[in-house]
Amino acid sequence: MVDIEKIGAAVAGVSQGRTSGIREKDGTISMMVDVAGLDNASREALADAIKAAVAQIAPGAELRLLQTAERNVPKMIAVASGKGGVGKSTLSANLAVAMRRAGRPAGLVDADIYGPSQPRLLGVEGVKPEAEGKKMYPVAGAGGVPFLSMGQLAAPGQPIAWRGPMAGQALSQLVDAHWGNVRELVVDMPPGTGDIQLSMIQKHKPVGAVIVSTPQDLALMDATRAIGFFNQAQVPIIGLVENMAGYVCPHCGEVSDPFGSGGAEAAAAELGIPFLGRIPLDIAVRRASDAGDPPALGDGPIAQAFADIAHHVGTWIDTQKGAAT
Repeated sequence: MVDIEKIGAAVAGVSQGRTSGIREKDGTISMMVDVAGLDNASREALADAIKAAVAQIAPGAELRLLQTAERNVPKMIAVASGKGGVGKSTLSANLAVAMRRAGRPAGLVDADIYGPSQPRLLGVEGVKPEAEGKKMYPVAGAGGVPFLSMGQLAAPGQPIAWRGPMAGQALSQLVDAHWGNVRELVVDMPPGTGDIQLSMIQKHKPVGAVIVSTPQDLALMDATRAIGFFNQAQVPIIGLVENMAGYVCPHCGEVSDPFGSGGAEAAAAELGIPFLGRIPLDIAVRRASDAGDPPALGDGPIAQAFADIAHHVGTWIDTQKGAAT
């Protein structure tokens, strides 16, 4: 007798959860395989792996695979700020890495059209995405994060001098890609609240937004504007992250606060939105980011800080799913 549960566990492992509806009738095993986002070669390799896994458990059994390609539309999480220079891109990269480490199928889009930095942050500069028809396939970055960025398409150092409509069209190509089994898409938004941000919100509405700020009053004023922008667009605020929060001297261990302390947490309380956590101002973050080695991949307090923020974001998403059902 065929052990369907054992076969299900085996094929789930080789297919990364793409199989479902496993049945057995008169010695024939059938199942559905989600091949969305896979090119022909990858589909054939997946089918061969499933057949091999089934043959080990049920030698000689006939296997029928029904391939489906339902369009997967990942839930988008906008990471935004009211101004540049607050570490939004670094947070985006490490949030995606931390979410994948927590077992969530997350990807990333570098929507900062004029200042794309994710190829460096994720350690794959110079690697261009492949395309099938008009759709691109994401590139795997550090931590296995699938991502797309204008930085993969433009020559290094080349300025991207595009008007709003052209930039919006390019952003749509990054979002409407072959994302495969990615279910949550972290979007590194351009700083500010201009035309590209508005086009992004209108055409590809995120399920929620994470706002990044440093502790000082000027940054918090801009963050408040970003929160107002998303409120007007009816995009829920997942919460506020305080970046560059406290500097620990590598020589004496003394903690100083060049940008102030606790401002973002106090602002979150005043605005009635969740405070997701704080990331310290640490030279190790800068060095690891420049080297394409996201700190969220490591261990220690900085990696834990990113993991905690990812946990809060994931819990928020799951709560919304629960509310929807």
